[in-house]
Amino acid sequence: MVNAVALSADEKYHLISRNLQEVLGEDKIKSILKERDLKIYWGTATTGKPHVAYFVPMSKIADFLRAGAEVTILFADLHAYLDNMKATWELLEPRVQYYEQSIKAMLSSIGVPLDKLKFVKGTNYQLSKEYTLDVYRLSSLITEHDAKKAGAEVVKQVDHPLLSGLLYPGLQALDEEYLKVDAQFGGIDQRKIFTFAEKYLPQLGYQKRAHLMNPMVPGLTGGKMSSSEEDSKIDLLDSAANVKKKLKKAFCEPGNIENNGCLSFVKHVIFPLLKPSEKFILPRHADHGGDLAFDKFEDLQQAFAKEEVHPGDLKSAMEIYLNRLLDPIRKTFEDKKLKELTARAYPVPGKQKGSNQQQNQANDELVPSRLDIRVGKIVEVSRHPDADALYVEKIDLGEAAPRTIVSGLVNFIPIEEMKDRMVVVLCNLKPAKMRGVESQGMVLCASVDDPKQVETLIPPEDAIPGEKVYVENYESGNPDEVLNPKKKVWEKLQVDLKTNSECIAQWQGNNLLTKSGGKIKSKSMAAAPIK
Repeated sequence: MVNAVALSADEKYHLISRNLQEVLGEDKIKSILKERDLKIYWGTATTGKPHVAYFVPMSKIADFLRAGAEVTILFADLHAYLDNMKATWELLEPRVQYYEQSIKAMLSSIGVPLDKLKFVKGTNYQLSKEYTLDVYRLSSLITEHDAKKAGAEVVKQVDHPLLSGLLYPGLQALDEEYLKVDAQFGGIDQRKIFTFAEKYLPQLGYQKRAHLMNPMVPGLTGGKMSSSEEDSKIDLLDSAANVKKKLKKAFCEPGNIENNGCLSFVKHVIFPLLKPSEKFILPRHADHGGDLAFDKFEDLQQAFAKEEVHPGDLKSAMEIYLNRLLDPIRKTFEDKKLKELTARAYPVPGKQKGSNQQQNQANDELVPSRLDIRVGKIVEVSRHPDADALYVEKIDLGEAAPRTIVSGLVNFIPIEEMKDRMVVVLCNLKPAKMRGVESQGMVLCASVDDPKQVETLIPPEDAIPGEKVYVENYESGNPDEVLNPKKKVWEKLQVDLKTNSECIAQWQGNNLLTKSGGKIKSKSMAAAPIK
């Protein structure tokens, strides 16, 4: 680490601000640096497993420490719970522990001394009387519009948001006051929360803080690197073989420097971590001109833009540097206790002790693998004797006998078109009587209310009755035997089920598929909720 005492205020500001996309409050930061070192905090909600994109904020934290800043890392466990329950209450503690061990391993990997850092867990102070009263004070000032707008890029967006998600930006704003910092650091996707904090904290009598924003590093597939999209990211504990496989599939178009996750990672992680005398080495076979060495990222970017650097060679170099970063982390997590911690923090559905039903209910993890969705064939249909809008269907679901299911489709599909129709059925709802007839499932449909329109989902042509329907990237795990209606598992998962612009059925952008890879579709309804 550079000796911060020997640096001028301008040199410290350069270290603090380099490679950032935006700084709000530049003059305030420079004024503080003339008198003392800056106090900065970076927070992370303890939800999905940290992946290699976390090296981007870690490399900036290294810069902050080089500049002599006091840095606090906040494990925002309460935020994780409030963000549409991405982590259940029972999982908060093991996930905080997992994040702490992962981030400490990352910082050690890049040579950051841990004694210069302060680690804080959100619930250690966010449940205090003072903080809670400030939450109430803040909620009396904030409009629903401002709360939704502030969280639009960070809080999981659904058609019917929970009140907890609206509280999220206010809590993040209050963290600045309760951690007693001069500035908050985060990704550019946090900008709306940062401007929200700048607006509302002074209304509580608290000072306005500065904000430091990293650019968002594209994922390997071109979009945002996300914990929920497996192919977009490389996990910290991925094997060298997995790193090679994922990099091979990564989007890295020749000459494209605008939306290139590989180049962005090299810029924001690898180059800042190189030693002063070290160059970025791009290995090439002698037949292709031999190795290339770059002192500055701009030279590499220019060479890539001119197609003087082949994507395959860039990926090969990335693989070397990535494994250099990941090897110490993998070694750390070979420890038996850390393996046990990983299993507790991220339990795999269907692989724990006890029945799958008991385990899912214990974890309350809202994953679509809990839904028992199957292809069915309507073998018999009649009008409900006591309800004009309802059909009573016998549906073959690959079981010993057809199931009786009641559906409100009379006004949308003629009865003669219902017989022998292939449908998609949710099979593990608790049986319920509908006007005296017990329904043992639900035919899934694309459905909009204004004007009212309903279409049954269409399985692939080669699908057979009883065939399991999976959500892409959630293939592992077994469904609950019966979804607990008190827990509202179906209702919470259903809000993210909808068709896309091509009428393909999806959950959070992941396709609904049969075993053969065939997609579930609606005939003509795009961007429609599935109910």
